[in-house]
Amino acid sequence: MNKTNNNLLISILSSFIFLSTSPTVFAQIFNNNQSPLSVKWREIKAGGFQLIYPSELEAEAQRMATTLPAIYPQVGRSLQRQQTQLPIVFQNRLTMANGFVQLAPRKSEFYSTPPQSFDSQDWLNNLAVHELRHVAQFDKLTGNRKHPFPEEIFFAYIGLSVPTWFLEGDAVSIETALTSAGRGRQPSWIMPFRTSLLHQASISYSKAYFGSQKDLTPGYYQLGYLMTSLLRKEYGEESVNTLLQETFQKPLRFYPFSQSLKKLTGKNTRQWFKHTNKELKTLWDQQEKNSPGETYELLHKPSKIVTSYHLPTALADREVLTLKHSKNDPPAFVLIDSVGREKKLTRIAYQEQAWLSYGGEKIVWDEIRFDPRYKNRSYSVISSYDLSNGKRRQLTHKSRLYAPALSGDGQKLIAISIDLSNRSSLVELDPQTGQHLQSYPNPTNELLQTPALNYNGSEMAWISVDERGKSLWYRDKNGQTHELIPKTNQQLSRPVFTSQGIAFNAHLNGLNNIYEVNPHSKKIVALSASKYGAFNLSSSLNSSVLLFNDFGITGYNAVRATREERPIGENHFVYVGQSATEQEGDKSIFRNLPEKETHDSQPYRPLAHLFNFHSLSPYVEDEDISGLELRSHDLLNTLDTYGGISYNSQLRGLTYKAGITYKALFPMFSAVWQNRPRTTFYKPDSTVYQADWRENHLQFKAVIPLSLNAYNHTYSFIAEIGTTYTNRQLNTFDAKYIPNSVHFPMVYRLSLGHAVRSAERDVSNRFAQSLTLRYFHQPFDNRYVGKLAALESYFYFPGLLKNHGFIASLNFQKSSGIFRYSTEIPTVYGYQQLTNFQDKLNNTLLLNYRFPILFPDWEIGPLAYVKNIRGGVFSHYENLGKGSKIDQPKTYGFELKSHLHLLRYQPLIDVGGRMIFSNRQYNQSPVYEFTFSYSF
Repeated sequence: MNKTNNNLLISILSSFIFLSTSPTVFAQIFNNNQSPLSVKWREIKAGGFQLIYPSELEAEAQRMATTLPAIYPQVGRSLQRQQTQLPIVFQNRLTMANGFVQLAPRKSEFYSTPPQSFDSQDWLNNLAVHELRHVAQFDKLTGNRKHPFPEEIFFAYIGLSVPTWFLEGDAVSIETALTSAGRGRQPSWIMPFRTSLLHQASISYSKAYFGSQKDLTPGYYQLGYLMTSLLRKEYGEESVNTLLQETFQKPLRFYPFSQSLKKLTGKNTRQWFKHTNKELKTLWDQQEKNSPGETYELLHKPSKIVTSYHLPTALADREVLTLKHSKNDPPAFVLIDSVGREKKLTRIAYQEQAWLSYGGEKIVWDEIRFDPRYKNRSYSVISSYDLSNGKRRQLTHKSRLYAPALSGDGQKLIAISIDLSNRSSLVELDPQTGQHLQSYPNPTNELLQTPALNYNGSEMAWISVDERGKSLWYRDKNGQTHELIPKTNQQLSRPVFTSQGIAFNAHLNGLNNIYEVNPHSKKIVALSASKYGAFNLSSSLNSSVLLFNDFGITGYNAVRATREERPIGENHFVYVGQSATEQEGDKSIFRNLPEKETHDSQPYRPLAHLFNFHSLSPYVEDEDISGLELRSHDLLNTLDTYGGISYNSQLRGLTYKAGITYKALFPMFSAVWQNRPRTTFYKPDSTVYQADWRENHLQFKAVIPLSLNAYNHTYSFIAEIGTTYTNRQLNTFDAKYIPNSVHFPMVYRLSLGHAVRSAERDVSNRFAQSLTLRYFHQPFDNRYVGKLAALESYFYFPGLLKNHGFIASLNFQKSSGIFRYSTEIPTVYGYQQLTNFQDKLNNTLLLNYRFPILFPDWEIGPLAYVKNIRGGVFSHYENLGKGSKIDQPKTYGFELKSHLHLLRYQPLIDVGGRMIFSNRQYNQSPVYEFTFSYSF
């Protein structure tokens, strides 16, 4: 809904907490996107849960309708939550795996498409345990109160009260304790924390929580899991419940969770972090003694910041192909020569996991494509790059294909396909055209992952997953299928054919290493002995030389080693969640589910459920206006409505308003009504009069927002048309001089944009263009004569050094009549503060150069955590053309900015200031401006 009057506090706090309760490796704010109109929705109501799902997911929805009510009492048991009421929306047209729980409105969403690199169990089962734990946390912290419409208030309260790491850590702890898998049992998931600690890298609590733009940090999911696991070990099963209960009962304290933690343990959050590190260091030091690691030869030059060289692959000319991820550069395929020099081949789009396959002078990979309009639909397509001619092409379109694998000779291509009903299959494609050739049977409908081919494509290997665990499969030259490794909770992944057998990733000795199985004898040997974790062996031209990833303090290194077979060794994994597992009963929650039953399924008609009022919330529009709004959002994000009342202290009057936005159709339609006080001064003769009145103001708008991506490029198109109608309630005298109505002035906007993918440390878009055209006129009201046409443009270029950026903004407007002194283009810095700007504004040229200064990772006690300090210089011009001197900028100066986290809260604050000089003398010289914004 297009409103600018939301309370800043509510906006910040109600958006960052629980907004990324994803159990996957990436996070997101909660979904406000729409699904295409072609989706046929159905619903099942069972045990307090309302399951809303696309018709293709009928079988999965029936299964979840039995599962969710059965497991919730155990998921919520340690928080004394046994029942709940919750709608859950299943999204099956997104090709990324994810999930979240939210308030305002209260619901959960499950992204049903399983990932290629997740756990050794059923995807939806694991997702259910994790998200239902968040539901129990919600209910614990809010007392399960529902009236009178307090959800946004509770959302803000939760954000102020409890750090995100604790909520996510507790959910991962339960996810691990109540299943036979879970991320807490995966060495690779904890690996960044363990690597950082054993490498003697001293990081602060804030750095571990909020991350860094230069160094390896564990992530707040891992941080939270380890800290809450130790809490349960030392203070028992009731400790989590005690903390949340204490926080709920005593909310009006500064840092209420930290105070509750100190009451229980004698340590605040920062002290408990240090205590956790000390305990883990002792445990992991002992593990390192029991499983000592080796040092391997780097294939690239050492990096000072976090940089990963995924999936190193040997080429015939002694070069090594890798997929490089860096905080300094966007993801790209690079070649590394024998002395470590790098050559970039091509950049790529977002991937569900880092992936490439090489054969016959070609690279293939999968990457995500988003629907231009309906962002609840995406695709996973296969692209290729030909090293012989440098050409790339997209082989498939609107597909749901993952982990493509080429044979060594490049003549055969296979991939994993997942349809809208979650059925997984192994398919063969034409490596030149992407055409589907055949599918291989998967009668048990297990999830298939990360396939591989031998050199000539006559043999295959792949991983399968279901609730019993993972298996490694082999299909021989005769088409016979063999289970080489039966169901296990090992993190089996990415098999690859070698001269001796099939290599794969696993953690058989408690650390991730590379192992090899003989397809005939099924004997397993270890091929690596990494200190922190080894992954992704590549097929080598020389069977005695191994290329693989070895994890280190700067990420995934590409390394080389001489082939040496080792015994597997004992498993010395440090299972930090053991106490929680024992407290929860030490058995999988899915072992004794009720027998499968058929639930009553009904069509879910979105139009019948458009209104879902959830919050009565205060807001502050500016220093003069504050009020109260009743808000509604339907569960499918198609209709937003609100109604409210506010008080304008300057005008001493009430404003009544209501708004609606309908987003299901290709254009989005919105309407806003306000009954509001207004005032003005006018001078019909020598006397100045003040007119005060109330008016009804109606605003209508239609918007088509489109965006699409291809490789590392994103394109956007926005078309908008809007109008208003105003009816004024004037007294008889004022009505002689002030029109009593304004009839439908028209506003048009057209925006075009393009951007290439930027790096995390870039201070602005690396290369981008943006054009916006606006046109205003009044075709339906002859009393008002005038027009305004405006062009706003931005051009982004790389700067002189790494991560620097240059921005040029050239803007024009032509106005007449009632629009003569309107401003619809960007103005020079200091425009509002400097006086005597009496000239009509025709154009501006804004030149900005921005650059990073420091990435300090400063923790200033509990007040702030400073991630970076950035600088900039600018020179801005106004009304260029006849009579102007381009060498005399209107304003110029410099700025300093910083990204930081305030008071240990999740939103990333961008705060700074600039000093502005002018080429003419004004009342203020120089002018100082303060800037502030936030993001999640």
